[in-house]
Amino acid sequence: MSKSYFITGIGTEIGKTMVSAFLVEKLNADYWKPIQSGDLDNSDTMKVKNLISNIQTVFHSETYRLTQPFSPHHSANLDGVKIDLDNFIIPETENNLIIEGAGGLMVPINEEELIIDLIKKLDVDVILVSKNYLGSINHTLLSIEALRNRNIKIKGIIFNGDENQSTQNIIVKLTGIKVIANIPQLEKLDKTSLKELVDEVNLNL
Repeated sequence: MSKSYFITGIGTEIGKTMVSAFLVEKLNADYWKPIQSGDLDNSDTMKVKNLISNIQTVFHSETYRLTQPFSPHHSANLDGVKIDLDNFIIPETENNLIIEGAGGLMVPINEEELIIDLIKKLDVDVILVSKNYLGSINHTLLSIEALRNRNIKIKGIIFNGDENQSTQNIIVKLTGIKVIANIPQLEKLDKTSLKELVDEVNLNL
């Protein structure tokens, strides 16, 4: 049975796109980025497409393609667009689907609603991407608490980058959330290195 997972991070620049590419390749899954904010000539969809090797993945079109590289609500305002939650419909597929968010959970998509509201509407399991840095425990625990406050199911955490076992252990102990994978920092990210990563890293889904 196919599954859909929403990939969100504890903040920006956490590595959601790389993790999404890893999961797409590992699961031979489809990919969907609901909101692309800026960088339309090198969008996240294009980045993932350039990283994977399998021929099964289907890339589904973004619901909103915004021209400016800001928070979706601001980019939409600059483009004269109002992002409407009702316009987001999960693409039909018999394949697994990886859905990549924009920024963190509390990023506004319009004047009233946030990325976390989009996740709630789509009603899919969340995979939370964390990264070990000073303050990441706080950011990770806050993200988990926010998801749980809205009764959103968390499939687990992927730690991206250098491991810090002390940090990871306390997050798991305090939350009971399982670790899906530890993805090491790559010196170079391309099709070859991603394929090697997929072969090396176990996925605990």
